[in-house]
Amino acid sequence: MSDRLVWLPFDPAELGDPPEGLRFEVVDPTEHVPDSVGEVRFYVPPYQVGSRVGEVLPRMTSLEVVQTLTAGVDNIRAHIPDGVTLCNGRGIHDTSTAELALTLILSSLRGVPDFVRAQGRHAWTPGWRPALADKRVLLVGYGAIGEAIERRLLPFEVEVTRVARRSREGVHGIDELPGLLPDADVVVLVVPLTDETRGLVDAGFLAAMKDGALLVNVARGAVVDTTALVEALDAGRIRAALDVADPEPLPEDHALWDAPGLLISPHVGGASSAMWPRAHRLVRDQLHRYAAGEPLWNIMSGAY
Repeated sequence: MSDRLVWLPFDPAELGDPPEGLRFEVVDPTEHVPDSVGEVRFYVPPYQVGSRVGEVLPRMTSLEVVQTLTAGVDNIRAHIPDGVTLCNGRGIHDTSTAELALTLILSSLRGVPDFVRAQGRHAWTPGWRPALADKRVLLVGYGAIGEAIERRLLPFEVEVTRVARRSREGVHGIDELPGLLPDADVVVLVVPLTDETRGLVDAGFLAAMKDGALLVNVARGAVVDTTALVEALDAGRIRAALDVADPEPLPEDHALWDAPGLLISPHVGGASSAMWPRAHRLVRDQLHRYAAGEPLWNIMSGAY
């Protein structure tokens, strides 16, 4: 099985030491689909997975593996042909997303957006703000990114409670959320978007949060019921910091823009200088395992 074709969204030289027995083409199918589409065995889609990426997959009649550069696979999972192995980008975005989560938390608590606005007015606005220290932080989602966020939170002298889909030692199950929310000062969402988590943060979830608590979403926008969030923010009961929204991009006339107590970043959790070195390492290691016939990492579905 020599000369197996791999489509990459970047120069294979970035891999450092690509394995032998593979040939590479740099392809962005949103711009052009080469005639070699039927020969592709291993496919790494562009980081921005759009609808045209899903459209090209059925034409890859020799396809064996799809390796995404994203941690979430909700945009592509439904398009994966039967028998094709789907692997996600677990490990690529842990560092960058965890950094942004901490940035959103600290900026929201310490009032950094107000300072920026005051600077624009040349106004000196001292005052007391809540610290992150001594807060109870509820991590809703405890995979690789959740663990990375926790490692960065602990030096800030906080108490962290972990929640995952199912309970295990040291981690609560998602069914325990109603009893955990009232005690949390900061609630961080880092769950994948699935049928189970879509709309997880609804009016009932928000009502269970303590007055003045901060909701941070670095997961997917659709995990939160946007209408319910706007209502909770308008009521002044909670605050929020979002890297994701529903819909995206957020229309310029959307009510979220003007909701009080809200900080928004435009879905940039993974978009930093930390991403590409980790992406290149993961793809390189996966290709070496694929070329050697060894088990792949991060398998989400398929028959590999």
